[in-house]
Amino acid sequence: MFIVDRSAALIRPKQAFLDWLNALPGNDIELSLDDIRSDCTVILVPEASEPEDGISYIDDVAEKLFEMELASWVEDEALWPKKRNLKLFWEWFDVEIHLGVMDSVSEDIHNTPSDRGYH
Repeated sequence: MFIVDRSAALIRPKQAFLDWLNALPGNDIELSLDDIRSDCTVILVPEASEPEDGISYIDDVAEKLFEMELASWVEDEALWPKKRNLKLFWEWFDVEIHLGVMDSVSEDIHNTPSDRGYH
């Protein structure tokens, strides 16, 4: 096992996100909160000594995270909420900060930029 000099944040959609998703035009599959919270985004964040440090970092990158989450469900940006801000991010997502991250794989991690350019 290897100690990683990062913490982790788990981003989970809330009911407000689900309501938006289910109301999209042409959506013929009714999703549940369990459906959209079962396999969520996990991001590495700078190593934090307190959960509040991780939350502060999430505040700083919330706009990019919001766009990344929206894009993972809906490619057409015209369907995204027009007024995306920090308040709406926290209304639509729960964030769990996990301070300790361990790597159980001895091979190097290879970073590949996402196709939407978020890093």
